[in-house]
Amino acid sequence: MSGLNIRDLMAAAAGAAAESGAGVRAPRLAGTPLAESAATLPVSRSLSPVVLVGVVRALEAFIVVASGLVAHSVYLGGVVSFHYWIALASIGVLALVTFQALGVYSIGAFRAFFRVGTKLALGWTVVFLLALAAVFLLKVGEAFSRVWLVSWFAAGLACLTIARIGIAMVFTAMTRAGRFDRRTAIVGGGPSAESMIKALDAQPDTGVKIVGVFDDRSDERSADVVAGYPKLGRVDDLVDFARRTQLDLVIFTVPISAEERILQMLSKLWVLPIDIRLAAHTSKLRLRPRSYSYIGSVPVLDVFDRPIADWDLVLKWMFDKVVGTLLLVMLSPVLLATAIAVKLDSKGPVFFKQKRYGFNNELIEVFKFRSMYTDMSDATAAKLVTKDDPRVTRVGRIIRKTSIDELPQLFNVVFFGNLSLVGPRPHALHAKAADRLYDQVVDGYFARHKVKPGITGWAQINGWRGETDTQEKIQRRVEHDLYYIEHWSVFFDLQILAMTPVSLLSKNENAY
Repeated sequence: MSGLNIRDLMAAAAGAAAESGAGVRAPRLAGTPLAESAATLPVSRSLSPVVLVGVVRALEAFIVVASGLVAHSVYLGGVVSFHYWIALASIGVLALVTFQALGVYSIGAFRAFFRVGTKLALGWTVVFLLALAAVFLLKVGEAFSRVWLVSWFAAGLACLTIARIGIAMVFTAMTRAGRFDRRTAIVGGGPSAESMIKALDAQPDTGVKIVGVFDDRSDERSADVVAGYPKLGRVDDLVDFARRTQLDLVIFTVPISAEERILQMLSKLWVLPIDIRLAAHTSKLRLRPRSYSYIGSVPVLDVFDRPIADWDLVLKWMFDKVVGTLLLVMLSPVLLATAIAVKLDSKGPVFFKQKRYGFNNELIEVFKFRSMYTDMSDATAAKLVTKDDPRVTRVGRIIRKTSIDELPQLFNVVFFGNLSLVGPRPHALHAKAADRLYDQVVDGYFARHKVKPGITGWAQINGWRGETDTQEKIQRRVEHDLYYIEHWSVFFDLQILAMTPVSLLSKNENAY
């Protein structure tokens, strides 16, 4: 991995203490100064091993079929007949099944060419021996060219070997750059945390990179340093830490029997877009093996999973880019006409940019058509727009009522990637319900930020849009947002998009 890590920071802190005459000792973390430094460390954007394994699998499937087609073109030429296509498809599927059975599809396998290359060659050979046996038993030998089969075997083996050499080089470089690190926080101290950390450190291929320990206890049961990793603060500090830097996984080492303590900590952490696991390696409770998931060989119990991850994230990204681009093209006449109307109606810029909360509480800048007089604009939404609000222009009333003012957010979706087409609506920084900030009204409000915000959403098409002058309105909006997060699918997004125009016309009584 590149750059400094948490142990480098500890060494630097200890060195500074020594130079100042304080002596070499573990840094005192009551004010979490080390957490502040750790949050500023440069972090490489992590990649999904699940997606990359799928990409490599698809690449090798292409290599297998393409090498067969090339061998056919060189030796036989002409159009590929139906029975050759059957052979290409059958051997391609058999090869992937065999490779999977041999365990060559993992991040560790991609890095170890010399160990895995032999398995790959053996598997490819077995596939062709099985194919030759099938040709003999089915008595279809005359239908296939033996030279073609031998040529395909040789070409496929050569191409797979060359590809694996390249894959090994690329994945080794990405591993060193920390692209597969699962940045992990340990919650809880004491012997159970120490044994968990040692078990994870002893397994190099887990992808786990421990960033530190968080524990609400400050007595002798929770030391400042656990198995070489510092205590960065309390559980409340962990929430802030996860919003300052990338964090992928939280592991609780608190005993399962401490149910009340676990629930108290989970009530603070469930709003974060991370995986949460409960360590089971020291538990006396023995469940069936299938009840556990494993980090390497360490058993854990799944508590929360990050929503929309791995292939789901890829599908949603593709959906946003493809459908967003199509909508941008189709609605370009509306965008142009609205821009002209805004410009002619009142002085000032056509677009209005506003800071809002995005994924994981990150601040993003959202584009809208300007609907207020320039000298009355409220960038922080400190005062909600109400019916007949004098700050709103004539054109502004129309585009706000129909939500046309939101259409420039397609730029956020297509070009900036900080918005999705469908998701919880991003709220302004100081938006309020009944003169109270939203997070003060709704318990667990920030859980709606576990996914990327959207232009439209499940709450909006159900009528919970516009003014939030009562606590019930924001409560119901958040309830619908959380329902969407838990039940997301591409078809759900399509349903919401399809229902949005109807909703805008029939359920706009709260939009001013």
